[in-house]
Amino acid sequence: MKIRPLQDRLIVKRVAEENKTKGGLFIPDTAKEKPLEGKVVAVGNGKVLEDGKVRPMDIKAGDTILFSKYAGTEIKIDGEEHLILREEDVLGVIEK
Repeated sequence: MKIRPLQDRLIVKRVAEENKTKGGLFIPDTAKEKPLEGKVVAVGNGKVLEDGKVRPMDIKAGDTILFSKYAGTEIKIDGEEHLILREEDVLGVIEK
């Protein structure tokens, strides 16, 4: 299935959850928190301003981003969980 986000929305796939701490302790499934970072799969064209012009997105497909904890809507695409976020929910782009 292909999905193209509209306007200033983007589709993000979360990065894999950590199974153990830096000290080597394993984290049980009940104590895991969902990661707040993900890889951008697709982006919309940009935000439509009041004067009708489109402001292009600062984020592009393939970027790794950091987003707020309760942001977005969870969806399933081909059996995998993804998030649809607005550009304003993105806190920053992680540069490696």
